[in-house]
Amino acid sequence: MTQVQESSGGRADRPAPRRTGWPGVAALALGTFTVVTSEMLPVGLLTPMGRSLGVPEGVAGLTLTITGLVAALSAPALVPLLGRADRRRALCVLVAVLVVGNLGAAWAPDFATMVVARVLVGVGMGGVWAVAAGLAVRLVPAKSAGTATSLVFSGIAVASVLGVPAGTYLGDLAGWRTAFLAAAGLGAVVLVAAALLLPRLPAERTVPFGGALRLTRDPRLRTGLLVVAFLVTGHFAAYTYIRPVLEDVSGVGAGAIGVLLLVYGIAGVAGNFLAGAGAARSPRTTLLVIGTVLALTVAALPWLGGSPALAAVLMVLWGLGYGGVSVSTQTWVLLAAPGAREAASSLFVGVFNAAIALGALAGGLVADGVGVTAVTVTGAALVAGALVTTAAGRAPVPEAPAVPGKT
Repeated sequence: MTQVQESSGGRADRPAPRRTGWPGVAALALGTFTVVTSEMLPVGLLTPMGRSLGVPEGVAGLTLTITGLVAALSAPALVPLLGRADRRRALCVLVAVLVVGNLGAAWAPDFATMVVARVLVGVGMGGVWAVAAGLAVRLVPAKSAGTATSLVFSGIAVASVLGVPAGTYLGDLAGWRTAFLAAAGLGAVVLVAAALLLPRLPAERTVPFGGALRLTRDPRLRTGLLVVAFLVTGHFAAYTYIRPVLEDVSGVGAGAIGVLLLVYGIAGVAGNFLAGAGAARSPRTTLLVIGTVLALTVAALPWLGGSPALAAVLMVLWGLGYGGVSVSTQTWVLLAAPGAREAASSLFVGVFNAAIALGALAGGLVADGVGVTAVTVTGAALVAGALVTTAAGRAPVPEAPAVPGKT
């Protein structure tokens, strides 16, 4: 996300694209969907992955931690390293790295090989996410810049709520390795689409990492990043181990797990659009609602999720809540730094992915040390921390729309 434009209208001197813009925007959206889906595939495949690789579920969950940490480091670092490289070419190279990583994960004969493959996925994911997010505004007229950027970011939101259930379902049908092969195939489609549909995109202005860090002096941005850290860490501490939790609490089989995660995903898509509308008016209020729903739902799962029907209700609520996290926190961060959106977005990507890694790690430690159902208590406690931070911290205020006839 490090390349978000400084203004909604984009740069007046950006080169006109050689091709129709919207197919290129769609290719970018498919790219963000693919990288985030690739990152989170292990969530629904932990049990068969661990069994095949000869490691416990907590150790298998490190495949998510490793990818998130690598992406968190590569996102703010890769854009300055790319320098003046053409962004279409850079994007194609980064997608190719992602494809190789997914192929390696599908082939991995042991856990060590899987770790190497997931490092490659992390590099590809962090780079693609960082580069792709700011390209949409260069492909369409200035009046459509906001819509195009939202479409690219929708790939991230939809992947967060649908990528895992889709991978889980495919893994149950044809084996967990097939899910990684499918992700590699989807990456190949993105690579071809980017090469064919994107024009040459010379680099504009890059943001040094040190300059981005100086933005955290603003208390509104600090608050937003802390909320991201608490919410995402808490969610993934519990959600990374949702399969064993549902198996232990609700007694559902592998097929039912896929259905429950699909229900969660559909609810999450709805939550994304609901939260997007709310965050535009008041990001603080929207995140207070989201945090409350998430904390209560995650905490209640071990006690109220004793049947598949009740578990399904709770998964719907969980999906509605988490589906709005990325768009709401992203809105907060961009409103907090309207004059430096590129740099603020780079910090957002880094914190978001570090939180995914930390959540998966914390959940693994709790799952192995206390038990898988205890991860829900850990997750709920962290989300409660996000609630306190949201309520007590400084929040940005969206600009009021102009009223015709008034100055």
